[in-house]
Amino acid sequence: MTAPSLLIRLAEDDDDFILSLVPRFADFPLPPWRRRHECIEGIRDDLLKHLDEQPANSFLFVAEDAAGERVGFIHLQRTADFFTGRSNCHISDLAVAPAHEGRGVGKALLAHAEAWARAHHCQLVTLAVFPGNTRARELYAAGGYGEDLLRLAKPVR
Repeated sequence: MTAPSLLIRLAEDDDDFILSLVPRFADFPLPPWRRRHECIEGIRDDLLKHLDEQPANSFLFVAEDAAGERVGFIHLQRTADFFTGRSNCHISDLAVAPAHEGRGVGKALLAHAEAWARAHHCQLVTLAVFPGNTRARELYAAGGYGEDLLRLAKPVR
């Protein structure tokens, strides 16, 4: 499959495919203070909320191949830049079905986010990624994404 053979459409509120990919968001080494099940539950709850309520400035898209099989999704949120106040497009979630990795799906979803950001007059496309998610970090680096802010954490005991 090549990226041009994909259809990227708005998700429907009952698109369970999106929820089926949630475990992918914790399928790598997490920081020691993070628990896999908590990450999965939190992301699943957030996605359910966005699917059910469809809040303003939240947009979920599903990628389908030429046969109509769902192969990945991306969740975009329009946000205000802290420093400038201008609009940014934040990639809240991006996941590719395991059977379709390495076929250009992630790259196509990033291109979709960038086109959406241009069409909506956004200044930046932003995202957050766990340090241990090397698969995603390599995709983002290959797409030209660089560090902007570095978020640090320390458990309070």
